[in-house]
Amino acid sequence: MVHHIELWTCDIESATSSFDWLLSSIGWTAKHDPGWPTGRTWWHPSGVYIVLEQSPDITGAHERTRAGLNHLALRAGDREQLDVLREQCGGHGWTELFADDYPHAGGPQHTALFLENNEGLELELVAD
Repeated sequence: MVHHIELWTCDIESATSSFDWLLSSIGWTAKHDPGWPTGRTWWHPSGVYIVLEQSPDITGAHERTRAGLNHLALRAGDREQLDVLREQCGGHGWTELFADDYPHAGGPQHTALFLENNEGLELELVAD
């Protein structure tokens, strides 16, 4: 099982609001340490957590088409939940990818919503 995932951002304040909306919408809980102004943490009920950090060691923007992380896939409830997220994502800093193929952009047997934030980080939200 995954222990945690750490993602770096160039702008913690901008990224926090979009991640907070999305992750809380799919059942993750924010547990931020007020003593760490450049980091945010969300916990899943399973114990896995995601860290978002603005690090001084960032050397450039994220590019999902280069070697490394292409996207992060998370379970996100049922198809109805995906439809709600799809409707609301634009107002929360996310852009839908592969909209013409929704909800089966990942293939005919795979129901998912693909989103990208303003830093180019892609999240795939998979229906159970």
